Order: sequence, then C-alpha cells, then structure tokens
Amino acid sequence: MTPRSPSVNEELRRRSRERILAATVELVGRHGYEATTLGDIAERAGVARGLVSYYFPGKRQLLQSAVHRLMHLTLEEALEREPRTEDGAERLARAIDAILGLAVDRPTLMRTHMAGILQAEGFVRCEEQQRLAFLLRDTVERYGSADVDRDYPLLRALLMGAVVAVLLPGAPMPMARLRAELFHRYGLAWESGMPPDGGPPDGML
Repeated sequence: MTPRSPSVNEELRRRSRERILAATVELVGRHGYEATTLGDIAERAGVARGLVSYYFPGKRQLLQSAVHRLMHLTLEEALEREPRTEDGAERLARAIDAILGLAVDRPTLMRTHMAGILQAEGFVRCEEQQRLAFLLRDTVERYGSADVDRDYPLLRALLMGAVVAVLLPGAPMPMARLRAELFHRYGLAWESGMPPDGGPPDGML
C-alpha cells in the first residue's frame, strides 16, 4: 500500500479537526456545556477520543475554538453574501448584525462561551480566533479607521458587551436597541446590514 503524502495527511487532519469543532458547537448548543463530554464530541465527529485531546488541551479550550470558528464562518458569510460590497459602512453593519445574530440564534452556546472567557483561564488564542480577528480588523480598516490598532479592540469590546447584554439572565437588553446604539456610534444607517423587523426603537436613529 502506497503511503499517503504529507499533503494528504495534512488535509485529513484538517478535516478531523473541523469535524470536532462542528460537533462541539452542535452538542453544546443542544445539551449545554456540562452535559456534553469529550467522548460525546468524539463520537459525533466520528473520530477517536484520543484525537480530541491531541488537538485540544481541554474542553474549555475546545469550546472557545469551536465558537470562534462559528463566529468566523458566520461573519465571513455575512460579509461576502450577495450583493457583494466593498462599502466599509455596509460591511461594518453586516459584521455587527452577524455577531448580534449569533447571540439571538444560539443563546446557550454563546452564553457558555462568554462565561468561559470570563473564567480564570480567560481568552484562548487559537487559529480560529485569529481568523475571526483578521476579518474584524479588515472590517474596521475598510470602514476607514485611521488607527486600526486602537479601533479594532474597541469594536471587539463593544460587540462582546452587546452579546453579554443580550444574554444577561433575567434582564436581557433588546437586540434592536443594542443594534441601534452601535449603529449610532458608527454613523450607520438602520437599513444597512440585516435590519430586524419593526424598524428602530422609538427615539433612536
């Protein structure tokens, strides 16, 4: 039997890793963090249990990478959807809507993700997070920032704060109001991006 080439092995590793990440998003989103085991994830991904630990040092790190991948793919899809545009303001509006949309559409997953970031081990830097950061930095640059190194972390912090506000147990903020605040801050038209039904909140924009 002819040995597989390094490029084939690399592609197989990439596919296995992506199946693990996709399975994590699916299972944690459906059953919650505590009820989902690494064995469950391996079984759903169709890989050996040991392979999960080979790629990720623990479940919390795995979850962060999985959610960052979901955020990256969601943001990429929003930015590149038809009609495609190079307009910086429209791309920023799409980015804001994409991230807020995840908080609304995947509350269990995003609440668990944000809680993990705020715990002792904090923010995990991984290749999925780097892809997400690249897209957000590029969005800030196309919007016209004169100082991307200052404005990108600010946008990231504002988005994280808005996601937490949407998900806050017992006292959630309406997504439309948070969207309106962000759009006002960046001078974006309410009709940009993917506006929710009902128009802007009273007295805003």
